[in-house]
Amino acid sequence: MERGVKFKADDGFPLTGTLFENQQETPAKPLVLISSAAAVPRGFYSHFARFLIKLGCRGVFTYDYRGLPGSPEPAKWASRINMIDWGQLDFPAAMKTLDAVDPGHPMVGIGHSYGGQALGISGCSSRFARYAAVATLSGYWRNTGEPWSVLFKMNGIGVPATWLFGKTPAWLGTGEPMPGPVFRDWARWCRSPRYFFDDAALKLPERFSAVETPILSLGFADDVWGTPKANAGLMDYYDRAPVEQLWLGPEDADGAQIGHLGFFRRRFADTLWPRLTDWLLDG
Repeated sequence: MERGVKFKADDGFPLTGTLFENQQETPAKPLVLISSAAAVPRGFYSHFARFLIKLGCRGVFTYDYRGLPGSPEPAKWASRINMIDWGQLDFPAAMKTLDAVDPGHPMVGIGHSYGGQALGISGCSSRFARYAAVATLSGYWRNTGEPWSVLFKMNGIGVPATWLFGKTPAWLGTGEPMPGPVFRDWARWCRSPRYFFDDAALKLPERFSAVETPILSLGFADDVWGTPKANAGLMDYYDRAPVEQLWLGPEDADGAQIGHLGFFRRRFADTLWPRLTDWLLDG
């Protein structure tokens, strides 16, 4: 069974998610929280969520970060929406919503790109028995596989476009429309060699170092964003967590391209998905 869920972050921002529940009497597998990549709607992960339910998971929760079409900004919302809010406020709220399904039941998490960063930002990593960080990276432009293209697209075109339109336009090709302030946060971080760790006010190195949850970092050889250098630029800050690194490529998927977004597509259910679920659900 799956249903839409309305919930609120601690600051009162209204958010929307989808809860997938197992109808078995005694499902033994954990609850699973799936946290999206930036500007990727929660529906993108629905096939994977149903796959987890078939494997016996108690429940799976997907959600949209604030300011995206699935969790739009209320008309009278006065505060600026920041990208850090996604991990600092929205992620913990989603975790609490999922926990309420079966309080205290084991919980694991999957974070795609930004979702892998959100674990360290959130301050609630201790609730998770294990966490899979899929295509997670530091977004510093020089560490990507197409550095000049990334720099120009984000800062030469994207930032001016958000000042003009108030959000990212569809023709920019960065996914779902993002609020201008959120995209400008992202672009600013991507200009910094240490990404958001260079923002002293956020104190993120300390937060990431506090994480002790076992992490599987799953990267892809054909991901032009999540290169080994970009991945290390983020994962190295989880310096107290047991991190297992796994790199896969088209040769592991019958020759199919994977890239930054491809892993969660249904065509990889037989080839790639078990590489994650075997570790996440059974340790």
